[in-house]
Amino acid sequence: MNLLLICGNKMLSNYNTPVTNIKGVGPKTAEHLSKLDINSVGDLLEHFPRSYLAYGGLKKISELVYDEMAAVRVRIDNVGNIRRVKNNMTLLTLEVSDDSGSMIIKYFNMPFMAKAVRKGGYYIFRGRVLKSGKEISMVQPKKYSSDEYSELSGKFQSIYPLTKGLSNSQVSKAVSKALEIADFTEDYLSDEMRKDLGLSEIKSAYRKVHDPGSLSEASEGRRRLSFDEMFFFVMYLRKNRELIKDRENTCPMVESAEVTRFIERLPFKLTKGQSKACKDILADMTGNHLMNRLVQGDVGSGKTIVSIIALLNAVSNGYQGALMAPTEVLASQHYRTVMELTKDLKLPFKPVLLTGSVKASDKKKIYSDIESGEVNLIIGTHALIQDNVVYRNLGLVVTDEQHRFGVRQRENLAAKGNSPHILVMSATPIPRTMAIVLYGDLSISAIKDMPEGRKPIKTCVVGESYRPSAVKFIKDEIEKGHQVYIICPTVEADDEDEADPELKNVVEYTERLRDTLGEKYRISFLHGRMKPSDKDNILSEYARGNIDILVSTTVIEVGVNVPNATIMMVENSERFGLSQLHQLRGRVGRGQDQGYAIFMTAKDDEKTSERLGILGKTNDGFEISSHDLKTRGPGELFGVRQSGDFAFRVADIFADADLLQKASDYADSILEKDRHLSAPENKLLKNELEFFGRNYLDFRTI
Repeated sequence: MNLLLICGNKMLSNYNTPVTNIKGVGPKTAEHLSKLDINSVGDLLEHFPRSYLAYGGLKKISELVYDEMAAVRVRIDNVGNIRRVKNNMTLLTLEVSDDSGSMIIKYFNMPFMAKAVRKGGYYIFRGRVLKSGKEISMVQPKKYSSDEYSELSGKFQSIYPLTKGLSNSQVSKAVSKALEIADFTEDYLSDEMRKDLGLSEIKSAYRKVHDPGSLSEASEGRRRLSFDEMFFFVMYLRKNRELIKDRENTCPMVESAEVTRFIERLPFKLTKGQSKACKDILADMTGNHLMNRLVQGDVGSGKTIVSIIALLNAVSNGYQGALMAPTEVLASQHYRTVMELTKDLKLPFKPVLLTGSVKASDKKKIYSDIESGEVNLIIGTHALIQDNVVYRNLGLVVTDEQHRFGVRQRENLAAKGNSPHILVMSATPIPRTMAIVLYGDLSISAIKDMPEGRKPIKTCVVGESYRPSAVKFIKDEIEKGHQVYIICPTVEADDEDEADPELKNVVEYTERLRDTLGEKYRISFLHGRMKPSDKDNILSEYARGNIDILVSTTVIEVGVNVPNATIMMVENSERFGLSQLHQLRGRVGRGQDQGYAIFMTAKDDEKTSERLGILGKTNDGFEISSHDLKTRGPGELFGVRQSGDFAFRVADIFADADLLQKASDYADSILEKDRHLSAPENKLLKNELEFFGRNYLDFRTI
């Protein structure tokens, strides 16, 4: 479910009309759409393009520029033989030319293209330009006749996320028909307010996003939808803060001597940031009002030990504590950490691990022990908020990696107790002004220093020419017994992915890497489309050291702690935000050995080098996030996600930082004049907000 549904169900009267009511959408197409969770007119309108194709004029071969998308009209000089290359792939090579020069066209696993062209014939090919030495080439370009391209020239084509059996043309036509029958009602933003904010009217915004006349028009539509997401999120937080502000402490505690002894017996000294966070937390727990606090800090800044200190104080006061993590692997990691500390330092914890993979017979015993109070610390995943879990006296709820959980999920866990204290952890260091907006219902403690002995990650930003050296470096680290992460921006190749054939994808990359390195190296892949159990199994195997190289999407951004992992290599690093790249490199160098980050980029322009260069100059996540705010452009409109945090469907907290501030200011101005939204002019807005609160608070990313 997404935020725009919230706006849609109110402002689009036929939101829930079945897709089969759309002309041209038959049962078979509807079945395929359903696989993408598209079942209604509203669902279809909220299935946004991931990118756009701009059909510009034709270029001469001599005018082609590296890495640009371009179209050329060329003569077929030679149709090469189809030959088999690595991994049973076939390769067809076409030699083509025009009056300015020659180039090569390559098709992998498309042998039928040999019969689709004829020697001496003229065709138009459109694709991304590649250059290697003097050779100019295109890989998997789209072929057009002169008439076909003439019809498309000057137009924009929306490229949608697809599923097997569904073409981009089918989705595009269905969306076009849905726009025709969409019955938009009153916009909650007045004409005056839209003008003041510089935003499109809602119906126009949907049209601009799906059928733009230019890239700037698509951006205008996207900004309106981004504003809606952020505005309703901020409004909900403001109202929610009113409900919890100064709520009486129903779980009164004292600062336990166990906490003091524990801190004194730790084999390391807490940093200033950790000590200050602990002081804030203990003051909240022993104060007159319930704690509702965020601890924000870099990857590796020591947030986990802070949460354990808070949980120790809760159980020492006779309460139960709950620690919820976004993955089973991370939950298991926390459980092992607590068990080791409990054994070594004789702590009063009686912990239990509760996840979805726990056997049903074991769950029954765990449920009983939780309800009876036999266990006082429950560590797990979403399983902690299931109906079967009844807590005896829950006094503290800790959610790790806050941005991976929905506000609703956090509230559901809190509702399991009698208004327990709330502590949330986030490894996303963002500027305080932005944090206040995004975490509007929470007090904030920031840990900005790192524990002693943590070595800064050595980082380099390099181009394709460095690849042989990178491969050798990876081999050398594995020979030393270390492990490697390689990050790709996409999951697998898409038949419709002509918008960017050079984006590295996990599945194909893994196959090629296995072929390149041979059977000596243990290589596996991981991505968000896999079943949760499969993802957890892969991460567990990697944590045990049974995988040398893990090729993954950013799903590992929040993952298991593997001290043995020393290299993080990110492909197409120019496609990610700086803060996300910083988060990714934080997954390595967590042990005694030096960690390295290699950010590969296909672009060697000055702007890209300057933007990514900050990562080589500092390991301070807060400084990097501030730089990200200054340098981040809108990037891909709906393409590779750049934030990595807060699962806004459209908005990006860095690229849309100005919109976030506008949404915050607008929310404050409304609530200042009409706190309860009881004025007639705010009736529609109040209905929208209530619907939002009921239906959209499960912010989750993959």
